[in-house]
Amino acid sequence: MEKRCSKASLGARGRCIALVVLSMIGSALPLSGQALKVLAAAKTDGFEAKVDRETIRVSVCSDVVVHVVATAGDAGIEGASPQQPWMLDKAQSCPGAKFEFVDGIEDISVSTSKIRVRLIKKTGNLVFTTESGTELLKERPAIPRTYQQAEVDGQKMVTVEDRFMPDLTEGFYGLGQHQSGMFNYRGSTVELAQHNTDVAIPLMVSSKGYGLMWNTASFTIADNRYPAAFGISAMSANAVDYYFIYGPEMDGIIHSYRSMTGHVPLFPEWAYGFFQSKDSYTSQAEVLEVARRYRSEHIPLDCIVQDAGWWTKRGDMQFNAQYPDVPAELAELHAEHFHTMISVWGLFNAKSTNLPILREKGFEISTTEVYDATNPAARDYFWNLLPGPLLKQGWDSFWLDASEPDSGPHEADALLLGKTLTIGSGNMYTNVYPLLHTGNFAEHWRQDTETKRVVLLTRSAFLGQQRNGAAVWSGDVYPTNWAFQHQIAAGLNFALSGMPYWTTDVAGYWPLYPGASMTTPEFQKLYARWFQFGAFSPMFRTHGHRDHNEIWTYDKVSPILLTYDKLRYRMMPYIYSLAWKVTNEDYTMQRPLVMDWRTDEKVWNIADEFMFGPAFLVSPVWKEAAVKRDVYLPQAAAWYDFWTGRKVAGSQDLDVAAPLEKLPLFMRAGSIVPLGPEIEYAGEKPAGPIEVRIYRGANGSFNLYEDEGDSYRYEKGDYSVIPMQWNDAAMTLTIGDRTGKFAGMVENRTFNIVLVGVSHGVGEAISSHPDAVANYAGKAMTIHLSGKNGATHSL
Repeated sequence: MEKRCSKASLGARGRCIALVVLSMIGSALPLSGQALKVLAAAKTDGFEAKVDRETIRVSVCSDVVVHVVATAGDAGIEGASPQQPWMLDKAQSCPGAKFEFVDGIEDISVSTSKIRVRLIKKTGNLVFTTESGTELLKERPAIPRTYQQAEVDGQKMVTVEDRFMPDLTEGFYGLGQHQSGMFNYRGSTVELAQHNTDVAIPLMVSSKGYGLMWNTASFTIADNRYPAAFGISAMSANAVDYYFIYGPEMDGIIHSYRSMTGHVPLFPEWAYGFFQSKDSYTSQAEVLEVARRYRSEHIPLDCIVQDAGWWTKRGDMQFNAQYPDVPAELAELHAEHFHTMISVWGLFNAKSTNLPILREKGFEISTTEVYDATNPAARDYFWNLLPGPLLKQGWDSFWLDASEPDSGPHEADALLLGKTLTIGSGNMYTNVYPLLHTGNFAEHWRQDTETKRVVLLTRSAFLGQQRNGAAVWSGDVYPTNWAFQHQIAAGLNFALSGMPYWTTDVAGYWPLYPGASMTTPEFQKLYARWFQFGAFSPMFRTHGHRDHNEIWTYDKVSPILLTYDKLRYRMMPYIYSLAWKVTNEDYTMQRPLVMDWRTDEKVWNIADEFMFGPAFLVSPVWKEAAVKRDVYLPQAAAWYDFWTGRKVAGSQDLDVAAPLEKLPLFMRAGSIVPLGPEIEYAGEKPAGPIEVRIYRGANGSFNLYEDEGDSYRYEKGDYSVIPMQWNDAAMTLTIGDRTGKFAGMVENRTFNIVLVGVSHGVGEAISSHPDAVANYAGKAMTIHLSGKNGATHSL
């Protein structure tokens, strides 16, 4: 029979649809159990098969990607939803590749040079293997796919599910950002529905070397409660619809994902510096006072954030009386080399002047006070109402809070369920809002100016959002060690969801628990530990619902904070080069260990260590009052303690001393790490010497990327790359010919080269005795090093 549920009966997470038994309208098996009737036909991009009452289409998108769409009966086979704005056009997302089609006795198959997909005639399930036959994943033989009818708030829909049989030894990752603290999802259930602190991205990757992109924005459940079975279901979809992606390495999977949904633009250089924020600065005078003190005390800072507190009513483009001259405020901040970010919500205050206009135009999501970002006309209206004028006023970036969307405190949970959107049913497009909201900003921004790169900070995300110049922060989390631990795992899975830019509120957002105080050693220690982690996040920022939240507020630990702030700024040549690698090569900067050591089972469940780029192994200290922590060093030629230069072997567990001032950092042998001079903001000393630290024990390479720091001229080739190669046996560093150029490029550079050893080339401080000094003018040069600490050679 047909089951009806109201939104109210769905509960906080929509479990009614997930748990009720609904009428079956299609399955892979005939009800009587007789042999399947299978009829297959080759297509220009793969094959289509009739399997009793199902139609299954397998399309070859590339050598490593296939698209599977299955529907009940003979209905059209367009996909899970009529519109899929997260995908690029088909010429980009599924261009095709050479394949071989075989209609055999036992199966129907397509094979590329890398993978093979087989439809088993006896059971109707799909099996995915490498081209050589190694099994990667298979749908379960008994009723692999189901289609069930239901109705929610008068909207008829079909709930679809696909069931797989994973290998008994593999880990599952990705799926967005969640607060369970779990890294490897094996044996668990994950609900994908946008919520404050919980981000739904239906891309899962496996340690076995494949990824699965569930191609729908509907409320989704990924269910592996029984570890030998993995089911994934969509509440409202026209078809089972997914992409199977072979790596085998996770970087390859993410490359394919971004090739289908969009590549990542480059932030301006300043956006990789430090962001100062709190909830909230409430006057122009307060913002300027904070900025002046940062500069007068020589504390590195690039961006000051204006959170809520500037408007008269949210949704109206009117600063309150505490901001008497915003252009003058921005002029002073820019003169002191600060950049600015301002909070803009898609949610209107009930008493705002513009809400009635929004409603009159039909641009509001029904029964909410949120503009409909799925409506192109509403997007234009919203941009011209708020962000467009703010951008023209001189603000440098936008904070898109509550982008799930949220209609008020704690009402962000799958808000679009039961709503009618311009794009279609809110049940079918439950999770799409943040993609289209950030896309609205990115598209209009690029139309308005090419001289300032898009920088957005937002609280939610969906497939394809990485193309919009948007970073995500983990939402309104709590100021506890428990919450800190869980943010690490959340961020690592977010990275494995194809999203490279992520951050947190250092020490949490919410006020402290009753009886606690910001002045206590316990909270200040938590702040210091979280700040250390923040310095090795893709974006580095502090925020929180606190009266004061600047570095000097935390007087008991401020010297520690300053050390890591300065270290972040010394790392800017390294970080900005990694950012280019993200844009140019689909790289991931914050890297769970499973990315680089996928076949090492010991890393599959490590949720609190990660690589920051190719060199730094970071082990945040999240346990309260801890002064040491266990660290697993994966296989490598060697590792070096960043703080001491002591060399240790890989493939071992260590008990590492971690006093409050020390974040355990280990450097992989073969790493080349460029560190800039001490600066207070990005671009302060463009011609300053660069210290090149080399960690011996293996060959290595690094490409130093430089451009003018902002504008989109880099897309037209206005940038330079200086390649560096370390030959460990010959003890030589080759700095290759510089490629490219840009306006303002430093033609002649000084590289201070340091061979790291015990107490030599360690910590944040500039090394006073480099092993060689290279005066580089853009032409290739090779520097021979003796490895004798303190020996200086000018070339």
